[in-house]
Amino acid sequence: MSNAPSGSAAHEPSSARPAAARFAARLTARFSPRSGPLSASDDTLWASLSHFGGVIGFLPSLVIYLALKDRGTLTRQEAKEALNWQITFTILYLAFSLVLAIIGGILFFTPLAPVGAVLGWLPGLIWLGNVALSIVAGLRVSAAGGYRYPVSIRLIR
Repeated sequence: MSNAPSGSAAHEPSSARPAAARFAARLTARFSPRSGPLSASDDTLWASLSHFGGVIGFLPSLVIYLALKDRGTLTRQEAKEALNWQITFTILYLAFSLVLAIIGGILFFTPLAPVGAVLGWLPGLIWLGNVALSIVAGLRVSAAGGYRYPVSIRLIR
């Protein structure tokens, strides 16, 4: 005979678990390597989503690469390409923004202050370039092809 109360955690129905635990269990089951290889359409979908995710940064391509790299060859190849580009872009964007902030700060105290204000728009324009490249890459991959960004440091091989 057990000494555990009748409402113990060992006998709780799955709906009584916290929502985060249920979500984690579903996510783990969906993306675990035991789930088998991705179908051709899923492989293309996740590969293109790794590029489209670049619109918001490197995190989507990192998650897709880590979660699905062993389940689809196209997903592994394209998520790696997207991740390399996003890391390269993030490094360049931060360095460029820092340099522009320094130049803008110096120009603020000179008669060339309006030039500093114009320079403040450049990081936004560079980000729009990343958005355009990410969308083009996602569209090319979804059309059953591959894509290589024009300039990218291959940090992940």
